[in-house]
Amino acid sequence: MLKNSVLLKGNDVFKKSYFKKHKLELLDLAENGQHPKALFIGCADSRVIPNLITQTNPGDLFVLRNVGNFVAPYKPDEDFHATASGIEYAVTALNVSEIIICGHTHCGAIAALYEEIEDKPFVHTKKWLTLGEKAKSLAKLSIGKQASHDQLLRLTEKLSVVYQIENLLTYPYVKQGVEDGSIHIHGWIYDIANGDIEYYDPDASNFKSLEDLDLKDTHHDT
Repeated sequence: MLKNSVLLKGNDVFKKSYFKKHKLELLDLAENGQHPKALFIGCADSRVIPNLITQTNPGDLFVLRNVGNFVAPYKPDEDFHATASGIEYAVTALNVSEIIICGHTHCGAIAALYEEIEDKPFVHTKKWLTLGEKAKSLAKLSIGKQASHDQLLRLTEKLSVVYQIENLLTYPYVKQGVEDGSIHIHGWIYDIANGDIEYYDPDASNFKSLEDLDLKDTHHDT
């Protein structure tokens, strides 16, 4: 039953430990509102927890999560979806200066691009997954014939992040922010098997270890 749920027990622990220890900071957020510096667009996968993998505090990240960490192109007259609304709010109301699109290894959405999906139970999912088709097509063209299916998936995961950045730049206020230097975009891949993060370097058209990059001093925009 719900009353015995580990979730409720976890909330009790949270209130008595974390909330009690950080009460002043959390009350400040309640009274003065949020002022996050970064928008984090990640996958809804339960293994990818933005604040955990970045060790950030409440109020640091404005987080959007969806199946596949996809970004639909800017089409205000055609589409109605939460991701576009979240991007709009983060940029125009919260004035975030960093936008991170974070993909991850062993992504179920990317794997689903290579599977047959039934129409009836997954009508919304099938349409949403079309946002990954460009990455799939390029991955199949780029990878060698001797490559394994797992290697194909890893490449598709990375290429999808690049294409989602392209879609993000179709939002006029995002593009304007990048052009005037007020917004910096980052493409990440989180490895759920070892905790590593790789970032996309547009100059090299490749992903590199985040350990080699100081994000406080260096920005890689596309």
